[in-house]
Amino acid sequence: GFDLLRHLEPSEGAETAAGAKPVEAERRAHATGIVPAQTIRAMVRERHIQALDPVSEDQIQPASLDLRLGQTAYRVRASFLPGEGVGVADRIEALGMHEIDLNEGAVLEKGCVYIVPLMESLSLGKRVSGVANPKSSSGRLDIFTRLITDGAREFDRVRPAYKGPLYAEISPRAFSIVVHRGDRLNQIRLRRGSPPTSDTALRRLHAEVGLVDADAGDANISGGIALTVDLRGEGGGALIGYRAKPHASLIDISLTDHYEPEDFWEPVRAERGNGLILNPGDFYILASREAVTVPPDHAAEMRAYDILVGEFRVHYAGFFDPGFGFAESEGAGSRGVLEVRSHEVPFVLEHAQVVGRIVYERLTEVPDKVYGPAIGSSYQRQGLQLAKQFKRPSS
Repeated sequence: GFDLLRHLEPSEGAETAAGAKPVEAERRAHATGIVPAQTIRAMVRERHIQALDPVSEDQIQPASLDLRLGQTAYRVRASFLPGEGVGVADRIEALGMHEIDLNEGAVLEKGCVYIVPLMESLSLGKRVSGVANPKSSSGRLDIFTRLITDGAREFDRVRPAYKGPLYAEISPRAFSIVVHRGDRLNQIRLRRGSPPTSDTALRRLHAEVGLVDADAGDANISGGIALTVDLRGEGGGALIGYRAKPHASLIDISLTDHYEPEDFWEPVRAERGNGLILNPGDFYILASREAVTVPPDHAAEMRAYDILVGEFRVHYAGFFDPGFGFAESEGAGSRGVLEVRSHEVPFVLEHAQVVGRIVYERLTEVPDKVYGPAIGSSYQRQGLQLAKQFKRPSS
């Protein structure tokens, strides 16, 4: 089988200065839901979110906050969860091998596990919880990264009323990387209460908005709306993806539009029969067949696909920000980028095979900035696209 790893999180590149123009949309306040950008700013002011360096406006995405690496990485012998009543620092002391200074940049080697204290910490109210996810560039570089908190029994989850530090577990898989203090590999969403979700509500939202480019009756909705893989592209021999080269050079994640794609990736082209045989251990970048739309008053997340249906699953959730693909004047929808890794045996992935489900969740209110060209977002109206560190094809 294979893992469908991190799906593109369109928060990447959605950076803007303060004062972005509010969305022209109905503003309905809800007591529960994902909190928007303006609430995140308020939480910073009220010190529910604290940081060693001041939180900058470009860390605040429409419905999430980018988290920054601190000054020290700890190489550890193995991944871990601290468990109830145990601090992450205690586990680092027991499992740590050596410390690495990130102030001037340092190499994190492929296949190794590192723990990095983050610059941000939390002091949440009793009805506020959090969920974290790698940023899109982390996923596209196959950087396995997860959030850990003191006393955690799960990765990437922050329990209600948590007060304490945050840590990132980092394990590069396809490429060795260079990271620096202040770099951003993951992000966090904060949720107030437990907002209701149902397939009925999702069908209604799809009928109103068109969440994927399929008729309401054709959409596969069951615990989320289905997303399938595109292995056909524009026809025979068309570029449908990329496969990571096994012995490539270092990638400095702080660089943008810098590396030549052919130095790190082999093109994958459509084959006769509309299938793709995944090689064991290889890492692939592919694209969704559907274009996805997220209305401004909702956020969305890729959820794990039921492994009983096939030999694959979504390994990480993927964030879609409010406004992703929501560009009515251009025709709504942007395709998702999928990161796929095969396992012990070759596996045939078929065109239009379901590879994950997208769950939509309302915000407490419409954010005062949404994903899109107005705030400099990188991936609106995207097709198949590598991480921002790689040069874009010439137009």
